[in-house]
Amino acid sequence: MDGMLLPLLSPIAVHRRRERDGEPANDRQMRRSIDAGIFRRVVAGSYVRESEWAQLRPMQKHLVRVIEVADRARCPIVFTHSAAAAVVSIDRIGAWPELVQVRIERSSGGRSSGAVKRRALGFDGTELIEWRGHFVTSPAQTAIDLASESTFTAGVVAVDQALWNRRGGGPLAVRDDLRRVMENNDRRGLARVPDVLRFASELADSVRESEARVLLDRLGFPQPVLQKEFLLPGSKQVRTDFYFPDQDHVGEFDGIGKYFDPDILKGRTPEQALLEEKDRADALRRQVSGLSRWRTPAHRDPAQLYSILTADGLPSRFPPPRLLS
Repeated sequence: MDGMLLPLLSPIAVHRRRERDGEPANDRQMRRSIDAGIFRRVVAGSYVRESEWAQLRPMQKHLVRVIEVADRARCPIVFTHSAAAAVVSIDRIGAWPELVQVRIERSSGGRSSGAVKRRALGFDGTELIEWRGHFVTSPAQTAIDLASESTFTAGVVAVDQALWNRRGGGPLAVRDDLRRVMENNDRRGLARVPDVLRFASELADSVRESEARVLLDRLGFPQPVLQKEFLLPGSKQVRTDFYFPDQDHVGEFDGIGKYFDPDILKGRTPEQALLEEKDRADALRRQVSGLSRWRTPAHRDPAQLYSILTADGLPSRFPPPRLLS
């Protein structure tokens, strides 16, 4: 066992039928509220307001499900893979599973029931942390588990998240932690993990930056420096996502969260954030030879990303990829 995690509070209020908190008062009213789009069932007997649920990020939604499974369990269980990731804050790209994954003995046989998916993976060499009267796999174990069963890109995202050194409170794991977990586990799929570890970085500030790094490499572009700092007029220090030193070229993923997420806006309007971002880009262009910006659709169609970067003057060692259908 590797320490203890503090219990997490649910990010929104959850109304549990067994607690009879009066909202809604009975099953018939609840069914009407669900049909009307006022409430949503997250697991059997637990409901949340749809308006509050819609404001949560995907990882937070899965965390709500994990907490509900934990708090109704009659004996200690071990949360693993995506369920553990939601608890320790290892984000992912794409949809989170509907079922909460728990780890059981190999001899038990995996099966699903209700809100739970049981994974018969056993516990040999598995690093666990106590949480909420239960256990979750450690951040290093969780990252390696996800990398061993995922695509290369998803594995890089998970490991980058665990290593991220600008996370509040510090990184969840260091490389030695990840290597130790890999050496102590002998499960199928681990053969691909060393390549993920070699490619992973402590500097990727978001899952989309991790995804972009993999795409840049596959498209044949030079290896970038991450989080390169520039001093803009007015003594404003800024970090850029990617900097290609030989070409003096900056590349940046332009996520829409910076224009709508209240935590990022910090009291600014979306219009103010957009203007500040434009001024920042203009100031950067006056300092470097080239600058490229792109959004999520360019990740879904790598040919688009290739076209953006080469049109802006960044060379690739590969020919253009075919358009995705």
